[in-house]
Amino acid sequence: MLLAISCAGPLPRAERIVFFGDSITEEGNSPGGYVDLIRNAMQNTGNVTVTGAGVSGDRVPDLLERLENDVMSHRPTTVVIYIGINDVWHKALGLGGTPPDTFETGLRNIVRQIADTGARVILCTPSVVGEKYDGTNPLDPELDRYAAITRGIAKSMGCGLCDLRAIFLLHLGQFNPDNRDTGILTRDGVHLNGRGNTLVAESLLLLLSPASAGTRRDDVEH
Repeated sequence: MLLAISCAGPLPRAERIVFFGDSITEEGNSPGGYVDLIRNAMQNTGNVTVTGAGVSGDRVPDLLERLENDVMSHRPTTVVIYIGINDVWHKALGLGGTPPDTFETGLRNIVRQIADTGARVILCTPSVVGEKYDGTNPLDPELDRYAAITRGIAKSMGCGLCDLRAIFLLHLGQFNPDNRDTGILTRDGVHLNGRGNTLVAESLLLLLSPASAGTRRDDVEH
């Protein structure tokens, strides 16, 4: 199973990485979060600046609205986009959500604008809303649908891909024998706990480290 694909081409000497997303990325910028773990891991790889640009509750349309102020203003060389959970979850909560066609059009627009500056883009598929590994979480079908859209965009637009949906399900199949709906990688079925933040950080570091530029991984072991 192909879980992570890096963008082709070497990293620039001065790397400016922006992590763009929702509350998972907002929390990930705090001590022990995945953005913070990546920042610490890359301290010795050269001139690297890591910026967290996560806002709680955000969906793809929200990212599009704040793209200029929160991402482009940093003149990024790499943008990691981890989005899609609220686009699905908010619909189930009666808070709107994002229709699939709007999700795809908006995400393609975001990728296009970033790529036009010469920066590389790494897309992450939405991970989980509920941690049962056997497909019985209520929103699994919709998350699978939006993850497939994200994979398709990455393939057609030449983005890097970190397939967190597949990575999480693989991990849960191995380490959630009781098929619990929370407490393995998340504290509430969505937001990452320490183990979840470590898994996301390790998965993304495979794509962000200079040694990985232009390579592809056919598996991720944890």
